[in-house]
Amino acid sequence: MGQRVLPGNPPIAVTLRRSPRARRISLRVSALDGRITLTLPRGVSEAEGLAFARSKAEWLRAQLDRPGAVEVAHGVALPVEGEPHDVSPGTGRAVRREGGRLLVPGPAAQAGARVQGWLKALARERLAAAADRHAAALGRPYSRLTLRDTRSRWGSCSQAGALSFSWRLAMAPPEVLDYVAAHEVAHLAEMNHSRAFWEVVRRLYGPYEAERRWLREHGTALHRYRFAAMLA
Repeated sequence: MGQRVLPGNPPIAVTLRRSPRARRISLRVSALDGRITLTLPRGVSEAEGLAFARSKAEWLRAQLDRPGAVEVAHGVALPVEGEPHDVSPGTGRAVRREGGRLLVPGPAAQAGARVQGWLKALARERLAAAADRHAAALGRPYSRLTLRDTRSRWGSCSQAGALSFSWRLAMAPPEVLDYVAAHEVAHLAEMNHSRAFWEVVRRLYGPYEAERRWLREHGTALHRYRFAAMLA
């Protein structure tokens, strides 16, 4: 149903979702990235749902202010390919990586959105190269590659051979990104998680246990970073 904004200081972005199975209006704040979802059952109007959300506005702001979430802006340390980089003012037209810093041109209020765009481009470059290499080794091409901001999985492979990845993998160590690419490409041969599938992953990537463990232990932290202003 789209996104709406509750007025106030600060404004609150709310994603509206209608569910025929829901029995009541509900508000959910993601523990991973702070996204707020307002779920409406059948028969409840958008106006009624937003009125409910407005009545909970102070609670929502308290949830968004809890420790953990990091709004990306000048002065914030952000992992890029597994290494911390300080987000800093920059000149020119493009974001640059230089000496442990991300130099971000333009108004400070747009720094988060600019860094997000830069990370997406970096993720596409790295993931396309890795997927191409693993697909060539496997001898099975994929049909397309897309990027998303998924919270439940780092990648997926469809029956039609379409690969999808989280662009937040650009913040993970390069070997973790490479492992995820190999994992999804392996599904082109084995659309399951059988022993045969893991043998394909090992053939493409090599020992993968450390990378799987890194994602289990540290992957959730990559979702702490919020990049766009509430009104964006």
